[in-house]
Amino acid sequence: MMEMVKEKPRRRSVSELLNWRCLAECKGAIAGNENDSAGRLLLENRNGEPETRRRRRSGTWPRTRSLNAPSPVQHFGRCGGIMKTSVTVMTIQDPASQRLTWYKPPLSVLVIKKVRDSSVLLPFIQLVTWLIEAKRMVVFVEASVLEDAALARDSRFQSVRDRLQTFRDGTDDLQDKIDFIVCLGGDGTLLYASLLFQQSVPPVMAFHLGSLGFLTPFEFDNFQEQVTNVLEGNAALTLRSRLRCIIIRKNEDSQLTEPPTNLLILNEVVVDRGPSPYLSNIDLFIDGKHVTSVQGDGLIVSTPTGSTAYAVAAGASMIHPSVPAIMITPICPHSLSFRPIVVPAGVELKISVSPDSRNTSWVSFDGRNRQELFHGDSLKVTTSIYPVPSICAADQITDWFDSLAECLHWNVRKRQKHLDELSDLAHSSSNDTLDSLDRDS
Repeated sequence: MMEMVKEKPRRRSVSELLNWRCLAECKGAIAGNENDSAGRLLLENRNGEPETRRRRRSGTWPRTRSLNAPSPVQHFGRCGGIMKTSVTVMTIQDPASQRLTWYKPPLSVLVIKKVRDSSVLLPFIQLVTWLIEAKRMVVFVEASVLEDAALARDSRFQSVRDRLQTFRDGTDDLQDKIDFIVCLGGDGTLLYASLLFQQSVPPVMAFHLGSLGFLTPFEFDNFQEQVTNVLEGNAALTLRSRLRCIIIRKNEDSQLTEPPTNLLILNEVVVDRGPSPYLSNIDLFIDGKHVTSVQGDGLIVSTPTGSTAYAVAAGASMIHPSVPAIMITPICPHSLSFRPIVVPAGVELKISVSPDSRNTSWVSFDGRNRQELFHGDSLKVTTSIYPVPSICAADQITDWFDSLAECLHWNVRKRQKHLDELSDLAHSSSNDTLDSLDRDS
């Protein structure tokens, strides 16, 4: 007689156990060392929990709620753990769960277009006309856009020209006026959007109408459908971290009217030797500790987003924008062993001209605001709490690897022949050799 074999219950993944333990702690169901019965009760009631508490990821393997911190589990083994502190440097969310949501319907939109490019004029007119007439939104553009002679001559633009709101960079504050940003052009339009908002940045949707387009995943062909989906909240987000850069002058006069340089950048801050023929001699400190002196053409400090810009041209690795990190890359170092390094996003960097340096250094921020660093001056760099929420065309992983393949031709190589082709070639070459030997004899 065949015995009935009792089916074993499905083994829970580590991710599920950690997530439900975290949920139990939040609800107060488990305090201190939880017992097995309480843990089993939570797992058995899993299917009864509301849908909003489930980890829904189509096609992805279950993971813990965080990348490296803060962890839902604060105890390790029998007696190890993380010291509790009131200081929190950064909260890191699982990138797969980052979805756009609107607390209220967006009413105003900022449209940034590429300058001095006639091919962008027609898409710009189509977009702003549709946003004003079909979506009833308040559209902001830069004042210089209306001064474009080619745009002013276009009869299709006259119907909406007087209905546009304008601003001037450096004069008008857009911080509390914009709900949504649309970029038409290349990567420079996204960098400009980051520059305009030095605190919280509205969600950015970037259309690829420029040269490279690594940061612009959307095609303009069906823009009405794509913008509508975003306005309805149907989109994934990539939170692109930014760096806060502060220049501290040695002889800072408190009576100076000009404020010190304090900028948020999206790509990188570059310290170089400028017009001097001598090597840069730059001291690098991390959290107050002197790490090394850079002797070469300069130093690049970049975000993960900026790792595919100037840094990758200087030999750095490419980092996914959701990775919490800062990339430090030397420019042409006079050392065979000075390789690019990646440090945690929570550290503070200090860069200064070495006291024995033969020359000064120059610093630029995302290619702008270039200025000189003198002996005794220093540059402090930290990760900002204000990222750029970049809207994804597909999702965080697909968009990034599509950009690597299409823009940088990452890992493009002719395919290796399979063994059948090789054996055929070897067989034919050997026969040709035998035939030639017979003819020679």
